[in-house]
Amino acid sequence: MFFSVARLRLPLASLLLLPALARAHEDALFTSSVTYCAPPEAILVQQFDVAYFAANSSVNFNISAASVLPNLNVSATLYLNVYGMQPVNLTVDICSLFGGALCPLPMYNFVGWDSIPLPPSLDVASKLPGIAYKIPDLEAFAQLTLVEVGTNEVKACVQSTLSNGWSAHQRGVEWTTAAMALLALVAAVWQSIMTDALALLPVRLLDLIYLYQTIAASGLLGLNYPVVYRAFTLNFAWALGLFAASPSSHIQNSINNMRHLTGGNLADASSGGAVPLVNRKMSPYNLPPSNTFLAPQSLLARVASLPKMDLVKRGVEHMARTTVADNKVLVGGDVATVTPQSSNVLQPGIPIYVNSIGIATANAFMTIFLIGLIYAAIVLAALALAYGVAVWLGRTKSGRNSDRLTDFRQEYAAWARAWGLRAVLAAVIPVLIFSFYQWTLKDSWLSVLLSVITLLAISAIVLYSYYLILRTAVQARSSPSPPAPSPSTIPLAAPYAPHRAWYIVPLLLAVLVKALVTAFASSTGLAQAVIFLVTDALVFISLVIFKPYRTRHADILMGFLGIVRMVCSGLLIAFAQSLELKPIPRVVIGIISAIIFSVAVLVMFFNIFVNMGLWRLLTDVICCGRRRRAGNRALASNPSHHGSDPSILEKGGSAGASQQQVNRPGNPTPPASESLTPITPGSEWSAFTDTTGTTTLGEPLPRRWSFQHSRPPSASAESPSASSPQSPRWSGTTSPSTYLSALPSQRHSRRVSSSAPSPIEPIDEHCAPEEPA
Repeated sequence: MFFSVARLRLPLASLLLLPALARAHEDALFTSSVTYCAPPEAILVQQFDVAYFAANSSVNFNISAASVLPNLNVSATLYLNVYGMQPVNLTVDICSLFGGALCPLPMYNFVGWDSIPLPPSLDVASKLPGIAYKIPDLEAFAQLTLVEVGTNEVKACVQSTLSNGWSAHQRGVEWTTAAMALLALVAAVWQSIMTDALALLPVRLLDLIYLYQTIAASGLLGLNYPVVYRAFTLNFAWALGLFAASPSSHIQNSINNMRHLTGGNLADASSGGAVPLVNRKMSPYNLPPSNTFLAPQSLLARVASLPKMDLVKRGVEHMARTTVADNKVLVGGDVATVTPQSSNVLQPGIPIYVNSIGIATANAFMTIFLIGLIYAAIVLAALALAYGVAVWLGRTKSGRNSDRLTDFRQEYAAWARAWGLRAVLAAVIPVLIFSFYQWTLKDSWLSVLLSVITLLAISAIVLYSYYLILRTAVQARSSPSPPAPSPSTIPLAAPYAPHRAWYIVPLLLAVLVKALVTAFASSTGLAQAVIFLVTDALVFISLVIFKPYRTRHADILMGFLGIVRMVCSGLLIAFAQSLELKPIPRVVIGIISAIIFSVAVLVMFFNIFVNMGLWRLLTDVICCGRRRRAGNRALASNPSHHGSDPSILEKGGSAGASQQQVNRPGNPTPPASESLTPITPGSEWSAFTDTTGTTTLGEPLPRRWSFQHSRPPSASAESPSASSPQSPRWSGTTSPSTYLSALPSQRHSRRVSSSAPSPIEPIDEHCAPEEPA
């Protein structure tokens, strides 16, 4: 017990340190993106970084701006919005900053930073709850408005979204979920080789991939998602073939060039992500509808000709000329504004989702297409490698003697077709969604053409496999000896009972309906969520009624996943823009949905873990370790056994629990001068009889040592019972050990009194021995 508790000291200490580690994270809110909230005419803000520190209730800012009008005196209004609350709304006198260097605004590209202690009268600390510094994907923004003194005209306005450093979108989560899928893939391939075509792990692999894709696709609807839920779904974007891309991504740049050369005119991805371009009535802004504004080309050209002044050096103007690109102005720390040739507002749904990971809206399908080509090449190479390894092993000595390897080489073609179909099934959902969505963009004719070709190819493979399954199911109903399904269609037929193989049709229809609704109904998010809920509810009801899977455990697992999908689809309704739900309730519902999906992922991983046999191995190791430790403690508590037989010690000291030793007697030796007649072996005793019928026995044996090898009967003196064809013990080819192994097992006590020998009645040679009770 002491050692078990001692092992818990490190985990307990870690748990106790978690609050301290959380407190070590400084409570602060800082800029994550910047965009305009009024047309820039006289002042161009190139960078505006702001941070609020709760420790000293101060606001730090770093600004890079340029003024093109002479004698312009402005005042700055700083506004803070956190989940719809407004804890800060103050006006700062620009003339009091930097020793009056900004009054009036100089006609320079000026840069500078400062820290402003907030007055105690604002009491910002009491207005900002502590959870604002800990909750992931905070929905808050700061707005800086420059108003001309005297006329109260807005000369510049920028909005900066704020972050606390925590997010539900983590690289570690992506790698962990991908590792889970890879482990399931390796185990599924191995099980499909070593067992039969109806192996369970390949089925669970597809179920896991579908769960990942369901979570990712739930963030593609035209809803006003809380930022935390969208960030959570981005962890599973890789399951749809969407991988985060940087502004310098060669794949994305190649797609951009291809689109522009084939009639595409939609915007490329912004290096600042999707948040700065989200409509202001949606998260994280939660404001009435408004527009984002562009910097006019005339203002950019005038700013490019201005000298630069560093306000941090206090009065030392650096008059070097600077160059500002006409199509790119840095704001919020290397975040580019939108160019005049692009759309300035991202629509909810797929545009915000894909732009959040650096993929332009018009590049979504082409990204899926190129990733699909790489995916197909990997699958084909893996299948070829598997065949090459099988051929190489077949030429080895051990391989030539392996029946399993020979069978695999003979069945390789069907095995490869089955795994090829599984690879296609894993790509059905992303291909359907993004092919349909590409048709709504009307951007590049080559992208549309490739989407049609890809959709037709996938449909031909899947629909033909569905046809074979349904044909087999119809023949099974009309034929007394139903035919077996084709080996190449096993991935579709394996999960279901033979008489429920038709259940693949409603599942395919559900996937098709969701893909159509996601692609073509993005303007009505509420309708999308309702259709998702109805579809998942119908699938769950059909599952409860028909119970289509092969085992009850499979029905329960699929029913659990059906409930998860149905509940989360119902919770999506709360994100509809028309309902205008407050920000905080939406965030709570988003976190609940993320938790439910996370639990489903853990359940699926545990299921795969058990089906791999690792759970049984783990329990065996733990149980054997406990038994071994118990045996060692028993031996240590009984010093009289320290000198006993080492073989007994290796068996865990089962005899050490007794205070007395029961010596096993040796086998009796019959007299050499008398001829012995063998008898039928008894059920619990072995005996030797002489010609007079008397029994020659040694000491009585305890029941646990009752079995002894008897001398085989001779041809001249056979036991009647041994030659009787009705004997259940020796009939046919049954050996004594086989028969004895079939006897009912008896539990033996370790106490001496229970294992003491009992008197034995003489056995008559003409009577069969009494059967055990």
